[in-house]
Amino acid sequence: MRLAIMQPYFFPNAGHFALIARSDRWIVFDITQYTPKSWMTRNRVLRRDGGWAYIQLPVRNASRSQRIREVMVGDLTAASQQVLGAISHYRKRAPFFAVVEDIVRDTFARTAETMVEVNVRSLKLTCSYLDIPFHYEICSEMQLDLPDRTSPGGWAPRIAAAVGAGEYVNPIGGRELFNPADFASRGVTLSFLETPDFVYATGPFAYEPGLSILDVMMWNEPSAIRAYFESARIVPAISS
Repeated sequence: MRLAIMQPYFFPNAGHFALIARSDRWIVFDITQYTPKSWMTRNRVLRRDGGWAYIQLPVRNASRSQRIREVMVGDLTAASQQVLGAISHYRKRAPFFAVVEDIVRDTFARTAETMVEVNVRSLKLTCSYLDIPFHYEICSEMQLDLPDRTSPGGWAPRIAAAVGAGEYVNPIGGRELFNPADFASRGVTLSFLETPDFVYATGPFAYEPGLSILDVMMWNEPSAIRAYFESARIVPAISS
């Protein structure tokens, strides 16, 4: 079983969903310290006049003293309006605008109290539209026997062993965090996902790399996005 573990990001980029598509099991990592102004509460879409603009998930009384699972969301109606406003210039220009608009509306349509709830809902809706499996669990609800604190690279080998994973896969940008020996000693193989650039036509707007999946879905049909996911390479870690 190939396991991935990630924090609950807000409408993350295509690489995040490539990792979901290439994993058998996904754990939403919500037990550590919250980081303000991170990808958990914001992402980026194309601006009308070039470059990119932030979309935001408002949170209430959030600070570094809180765990991720404890962060409460603010006004979801205002959040929906802000995101829809940030993508409104796509209307009548992007071929899949209506679908993306529906995903945004559905993300904020139900009552939610926590940031984790909202972000997981966005992941579920996006995966359903893209027709990729999303077998997820919330770390704080799993009753795993884990230490209260460890190094940034220390969580994954412990969690992978606890759930019986044979392989743990992480975005390749984070490879410096991990020691393959920490996984091998627990009977887990460490791998990394290497994603190529995903360059696509954006109509009258100038393309920007690495934007939210909302931007990617606006211009590409699901089969093209799934083909991009399949082009990502699983790279084995090299033991030192």
